[in-house]
Amino acid sequence: MISNLIATALSFYSTLIVIYILSTWFPLSGALADIQRVLASITEPYLSIFRRIIPVVGNFDFSPIIAIIVLEIIQRLIYVIL
Repeated sequence: MISNLIATALSFYSTLIVIYILSTWFPLSGALADIQRVLASITEPYLSIFRRIIPVVGNFDFSPIIAIIVLEIIQRLIYVIL
């Protein structure tokens, strides 16, 4: 029960990261820009950990990919442990 709840929360957080990253590719205004700012405030603290470690290659930032992979690993470990 607890493992399912944690796994669902981690999956939801991964989805928020993907939505935030995709939203940064487009110029937004109005309510969409507000939503993007909320997503940034939720996801940037976690993503900044990886941005300090992983350099940007060209114009591509690999840190969100690594961040999502780490979330997936944690999610799988939770299923094994709990």
